[in-house]
Amino acid sequence: MASEATDVAGRDRTAFAVKWVASVIQILGYAGTAFGWTPWNLYLFVVGVIGWLFVGVLWNDRAIMLIHFVALGAMLTGMASQ
Repeated sequence: MASEATDVAGRDRTAFAVKWVASVIQILGYAGTAFGWTPWNLYLFVVGVIGWLFVGVLWNDRAIMLIHFVALGAMLTGMASQ
């Protein structure tokens, strides 16, 4: 029982760190778009989306996983078509 609680606490700390890092990276992607830092803005967005997708997996939150999986697919498709 104690190891299960430790696993949950570790997963929560990981999710906390990843969601904040991913959020900052996505904000940098928005800044990159504003300042015309193409294609770096897209690379930042991809990293941020992957981070949030990972958080969705950690939380077992299907809504977060769905929106970020779709966003990732759309971004990678757009990047591949350029």
